[in-house]
Amino acid sequence: MSQDMEIKREREKRMVSQMILLYCRKNHNTPGGLCPQCRKLDDYARARSEHCPFMEEKTFCSNCRVHCYRSEMREEIRKVMRFSGPRMIFLSSGGGDTPCDRDTERAAVAGRRRGLK
Repeated sequence: MSQDMEIKREREKRMVSQMILLYCRKNHNTPGGLCPQCRKLDDYARARSEHCPFMEEKTFCSNCRVHCYRSEMREEIRKVMRFSGPRMIFLSSGGGDTPCDRDTERAAVAGRRRGLK
């Protein structure tokens, strides 16, 4: 497997994990990590990415000609994507893997506007 392919695969796994974490924090009120249901979905999604035979040419799983997710997991990941996708802009740009809290981000912007750090 090429190094570029491995980088793409790891980036996709990291992205889906971030989206699941954001969803879980905001919908299941889990402060420190994932609830058991979201942990199961994260493990499943990462395994699907790990074994995807179309990684080299694929864009999004939704555009794939083969749907490798079981139907119940596919519905769960759709809910996560619908919720988290538009909110991904609020992720920390500092290279971290944890989603920024929207209120914290707003407070930081407001503080900068008032000349606070």
